Amino acid sequence: MSTFRAEPALIRHLGLADYESTFAAMRAFTDARTPDSRDELWIVEHPPVFTLGLGADRGHLLAGASAIPVVQTDRGGEVTFHGPGQVVIYMLMDLRRNKPGGKLYARQFVHKIEQAIINVLEAYNLAGERIDGAPGIYIAGGPKQGAKIAALGLKVRGNGCTYHGLSLNVAMDLSPFSWINPCGYAGLETIDMRSMGVTVPLADVQQALAQELIQVLDVAEAVAQPAQALS
Repeated sequence: MSTFRAEPALIRHLGLADYESTFAAMRAFTDARTPDSRDELWIVEHPPVFTLGLGADRGHLLAGASAIPVVQTDRGGEVTFHGPGQVVIYMLMDLRRNKPGGKLYARQFVHKIEQAIINVLEAYNLAGERIDGAPGIYIAGGPKQGAKIAALGLKVRGNGCTYHGLSLNVAMDLSPFSWINPCGYAGLETIDMRSMGVTVPLADVQQALAQELIQVLDVAEAVAQPAQALS
């Protein structure tokens, strides 16, 4: 029996891009894709924005939040913040596609994404960990144990196609996180790599995380696109 071989995945570097237009482009891409469409990873940095998951409670927007736009999305999860100095990677993938090891299920997909983040943090001598029932990655030890450094929110359609993705805080203005209950948890501290003593260019972490995702998700090949705006 023949096995379908997808085109190599495409990595798109979108630079600094408006959240709403990127969200619209993700949905349009997923609407239009076919079983032959390449999987894509979109690497982007957003101007300040709060985003709400499908079941998000607006009560988690606190004093000060009105200074920043709020966008309702169709991902899972609660409220989070995106802003400059944060790696955001959107994963537009077909989980039912034949890959080494077979198709992925949503829970496996989440676990692999979290592992990629943990691996990248480890490369910078930072220990990250999962917390049961709270998607994302948290500092594993020391005085900042339990502080959140990476968030995860996905949309998986009935046909197995995904969009949205992850964010990893590298060198941000963290104050907007104090204007929300991050991911619905009152008092949850949010941290970035710089606050943990790691000073590294954002582009280096973008590249490292994209490559790690390709490895853990069993994407055999990837082709990088030059920096470009969404059409």
